[in-house]
Amino acid sequence: MPKMKTNSGAKKRFSLTGTGKIKRKHAFKSHILTKKTKKQKRNLTYVGLVNTRDERNVKQMLCIK
Repeated sequence: MPKMKTNSGAKKRFSLTGTGKIKRKHAFKSHILTKKTKKQKRNLTYVGLVNTRDERNVKQMLCIK
């Protein structure tokens, strides 16, 4: 049986924490930033966590059990 391939898009976007949770970046921080407030842009810079309901799908894309 062949090995599972990691989804290369997911590999670039997600990383694991020490406790096994999955870190992600916030969306809406790449362009059209002039109309967004300073507070909104500042809060988008911080790392977020993947929701527990989505963790199973992301782990499957990353080939993590």
